[in-house]
Amino acid sequence: MLQFSLWKKIVIWGLCALGILLAIPNGFYDRVEQSNDANVVLSGGLAANPEIGAMSGAELEAVADQWPSWMPSSLVNLGLDLRGGAHLLAAVQVSDVYATRMDDYWQQVLGELRSERATIGTIRRVDAADGELRVRISKPEQMERALELVRGLASPIVTLSGAGSNDIEARADGDVIVITMSEAEKLATNDRTMAQSLEIVRRRVDEAGTREPIIQRQGEDRILIQVPGIGSAEELKSLIGKTAKLTFHPVAGRTSDENARLQARQILLPAGDEQGVYYILDKTPVITGDHLVDASAQFDQNNRPAVGFRLNTTGGKIFGEYTANNIGQPFAIVLDEEVVSAPTIQSHISGGSGIITGNFSVEETTNLSIQLRAGALPAALTYLEERTIGPELGQDSIDAGALACIVAFSAVLVFMFLSYGLFGLFANVALIINVALIFGLLSAIGATLTLPGIAGIVLTIGMAVDANVLVFERIREELKAAKGPARAIELGYERAFSAIIDANITTLIAAIILFVMGSGPVRGFAVTLGLGIVTSVFTAIWVTRLIISTWLAHKRPKTIDV
Repeated sequence: MLQFSLWKKIVIWGLCALGILLAIPNGFYDRVEQSNDANVVLSGGLAANPEIGAMSGAELEAVADQWPSWMPSSLVNLGLDLRGGAHLLAAVQVSDVYATRMDDYWQQVLGELRSERATIGTIRRVDAADGELRVRISKPEQMERALELVRGLASPIVTLSGAGSNDIEARADGDVIVITMSEAEKLATNDRTMAQSLEIVRRRVDEAGTREPIIQRQGEDRILIQVPGIGSAEELKSLIGKTAKLTFHPVAGRTSDENARLQARQILLPAGDEQGVYYILDKTPVITGDHLVDASAQFDQNNRPAVGFRLNTTGGKIFGEYTANNIGQPFAIVLDEEVVSAPTIQSHISGGSGIITGNFSVEETTNLSIQLRAGALPAALTYLEERTIGPELGQDSIDAGALACIVAFSAVLVFMFLSYGLFGLFANVALIINVALIFGLLSAIGATLTLPGIAGIVLTIGMAVDANVLVFERIREELKAAKGPARAIELGYERAFSAIIDANITTLIAAIILFVMGSGPVRGFAVTLGLGIVTSVFTAIWVTRLIISTWLAHKRPKTIDV
C-alpha cells in the first residue's frame, strides 16, 4: 500500500493544489466580493452592495480589477448569522386560492349549462361562501340533468394521494347547484400554491441582486425567508411586496360613497392616488397579470415615474379587441385591490403594451416592476415572525467562530506532534490541506456558511486526525511485533483501513439525514460535516500515506519511532 504510481501522485497532489487554489479567495474576502459585485454590474446585473451599484463605469472597472480575472473568484457565502440581514417566517393563506378557482369555473359551468337551456331553464349565479360556486336554475325538476352536465366538467387529479378522485364535486340544494373543490383537489391546490409562492418569492429576492438567500418551505403552509446583507426585515418585506396582483377591469362608475349600492357581479375599489374616491368595476377582469411577460420602471410623458408593461400574444389580442370596441370608455388598472389608474380609452391599442401611471416614486416603480415580472403571489402572505440581525452581531459571530477554529486547530496540531513526533507532523500537514479542501469545496458548490457550519468545521478538525491516530497506533503494534519500518507502516494502513471507513460512513449517514430532514442552520452544519468527512478520509488515507511513502523512499530508515 506504500507504492504509488506516477499518475496517482499527480492526481493526489493535483486535487490538493486545486482545493487550495479554490480556497485562496476566502483569504481576501472583501476584495474578491467587491470585485465580483463590480463585474456583475458591468455585465448588466444588479449588485448586492448598493455602494458598488452607485459607482461610475471607470470606478467599477477599477474595483473589478482588484482581483485577477485568471484566479478563482468563488467565495464561501456567509449566512444570516455571520453577515447580518433579515429573517421572516410567513404563512401562505392557501384558502384564498379556493375562491379564485371557483370564480374561474363559472364561465365553464355557464357555457355547459347554456347548451341545454331549453331543458334546464334560465341560469343565474347567486352569492356563495368563499370556495363555493352556486348556480340557480329555473327548472329544478331537471336538476339531475344539470348535475350531470356540471359533473362532466370534472377532471381527474393527477397525484398519488388524489388518484381516483376528481377536482370538483356538485350537489343540489333545492333549485341551486352547489359546486365545491374536492378534498383531494384542495390538498393538490395547497401543494401547487406553496410551490408557486416559493418560486415567486425566490424570483423577487433574486432579481434584487441579494446574496444567497435561504427560501424554503416549513410545514404545510409556511415559508422561511432569510436574506443576508439586507438592512432590515421591513426592507425585505417591501422587496417581497404584497401579492402584486394586476388586473384590468371595465369601469361602471365613480363615487365618493364607500357604501355605494352595487349590482350583481360588481365590486367597489378605492382609488390609489385620490382620497375618498371609489370606482365601481365589473368583477370579472378583461385581462390579468397572467398575460404579462415583462414590466420595467420607466417615466411617462410628464417625466413622472411609471411602470411599462408588455402582454403575451393572447393578452395583447384580448386587450386590442377590447380597446377597439370601447373607445371613449374608462378602463381601470387594478393592483392589489386598488385602482392605480383609470384612463379613458382614446384609440385602439395594439401590440399588447402600455404604461401604468400613478403617484409612484422611482424606488416604488423599481420594486413594482420586479414584483410584476416575478408574477403574482397566488395567495397573500401573513408574517408570523420577523427579525433583523445587525452586521455587528454577525461580525462578532465570525470572530468567535474564527477563534474557536484557531484554538481547536492549534490544540490538535500540538497534540499530534507531542503524541507521534515526525509522523504527527505529517498528519498536521494533511490536516492543513484538509481544512483548505473544505473551504475550496464550499466555495466551488456555492454553499452558505452559518455559525453551526463553523461548528461542523471545528468538529471536523477533531475528527480529521482520528484516521491517522488509528493508523499510527496500528503501526506501533506492528513495530512491537518486530516488523520492519516499511512493513509495519504498510500493515498499519492495511489493517486500520476497514475501521476508518466504517467510522466515517456512519458519521456521513448521520450528516445526510441531518441535511435531508433538517432546515436552515441544521443543513449548514450537515454540509460542512459531510464535506469534512470526505476530505478527512482523502487526506488521511492518501495524502498522509503519500507523504510517509515519499519520506521512506528518500530516508530509508532502519528504525522508526512513532
